[in-house]
Amino acid sequence: MSAPMTRGRVAIIGGGIIGLAIGWRLAQAGVAVEIFERGEAGRGASFAAAGMLAAGVESEPGEAALCALTRHGQALWPAFAAALEAASGIAVGLREEGTIEIALTRDDAARLRHSFDFQRRQGVALEWLNAAEARAREPQLGPQLAGAVFSPHDHQVDNRRVVIALRAAFLAAGGRLHERDEVALAVENDRAIGVRRGDGTLHEADRVVLAAGAWSAAVAGLPACARPAVRPIKGQMLALTMNPAAPLLRHVLWTPRVYLVPRGDGRLIIGATTEERGFDASLTAGGILSLLEGAWRAMPAIEELPIAETWVGFRPGSRDDAPLLGPSAVAGLVLATGHHRNGILLAPITAELITRHLIEGVIDPAMAPFLPDRFAAQPAAPAA
Repeated sequence: MSAPMTRGRVAIIGGGIIGLAIGWRLAQAGVAVEIFERGEAGRGASFAAAGMLAAGVESEPGEAALCALTRHGQALWPAFAAALEAASGIAVGLREEGTIEIALTRDDAARLRHSFDFQRRQGVALEWLNAAEARAREPQLGPQLAGAVFSPHDHQVDNRRVVIALRAAFLAAGGRLHERDEVALAVENDRAIGVRRGDGTLHEADRVVLAAGAWSAAVAGLPACARPAVRPIKGQMLALTMNPAAPLLRHVLWTPRVYLVPRGDGRLIIGATTEERGFDASLTAGGILSLLEGAWRAMPAIEELPIAETWVGFRPGSRDDAPLLGPSAVAGLVLATGHHRNGILLAPITAELITRHLIEGVIDPAMAPFLPDRFAAQPAAPAA
């Protein structure tokens, strides 16, 4: 357990949804906090995401602790969204229609039934649908439909609006934001003492939070013992344009190969590839083809929709696909990274746990399974 910090200064390296959420909560609590972002705040993986809050349908065997954390995070989202909208004056697009996951073949249906049975045993509220029941909810589903699951508590939020709102709320609460300011960790006598800016000046801080997402392992000045085992997981995505007055899809839809997320403005997001390509930001014909084909097999009517946007994001993946939360091997350095595909979902709970740890010195039981020292006996991932 770290010593409580009732007063003092915090520097956060990374201005994505995790860094912004922690910064906002700290500033609300009266802590002097500054965020240092290498690019534009909220424009990395947080901007590239789809905004799904899918703690139910993403529950998998062998991830009991992570499932508990994601469900806790999901439960916090309605109040978090309401508080954020009140603080920023910006609507964040929380939609609560739920999620439908479909099977297109008998093999798909067998796998879906296996997941359904497991998730129900974990207490996830789910409903099995036959093809007719699924089409009653989403009439544009294609002719190949072997079954479906409805998850009433798996929702979505407009992640791009969320990071814009967090930026505004953080500044309104008194936080200071430094964009296009790539910093190095400053360490003295085995303790983090702040960050060193590009011009060499030292910005002193009592605690430093590393929340740089996929770039966390590449931050200069990190001692080897504290370098997080985090790497970039490339994801290609695209958006189509629906008629917002008559959208083809209303629920978040999971198919055997892709997911589809309808936005209120008519955008239909399709994602995402999963590639071990480092920081390769290129869009590929194969990647886009696989997304479109996977979506078309589920909803053939998408073939008439114009393509609005294509992009690449980099998820921060850890060795066990779970986040690294809490104190590191360097005194004064706290990690909040490695959220992989759950950064949006886990933002409220991460901010709550890290803020409490910084202010009270508490390691909450919910955070304990995700302490960075669980990888201490393994070599750190090389910086990309």
